[in-house]
Amino acid sequence: MQADAVANNFDADILQKLNRDYVKSVQMSDVRRFNEILAEDFLNTNPDGSLVDRAAFLEQIARPAMITDLEAHDVRIRVLGDVAIIHARTTYTKPDGQAASGRYTDIWARRQGRWLAVAAHVSRG
Repeated sequence: MQADAVANNFDADILQKLNRDYVKSVQMSDVRRFNEILAEDFLNTNPDGSLVDRAAFLEQIARPAMITDLEAHDVRIRVLGDVAIIHARTTYTKPDGQAASGRYTDIWARRQGRWLAVAAHVSRG
């Protein structure tokens, strides 16, 4: 196996774990974990189309999640050098008990040897 392929597999494994942490942290309102994995210049596009910076995103996350059973499916991780893009489908339960789904795209950048989320885009169906 070539060195680039080994590096990409290693990075993909790290990003897979970070993706699981990200999704779990949304469900658990885990601001502490997000403080560790979000870049200072992080931006998020919410399902309503609003764009929020890191501080506003952390305020949103600090509120108890209104959805339950959040899970990521069909996760695709693309490592492009020091940038990675994660695409996935989500399923969750709305407060009224209805099943729902959505999609997200997260962009990660390797900065000073660490992968940090720099941007996210969330849509709900």
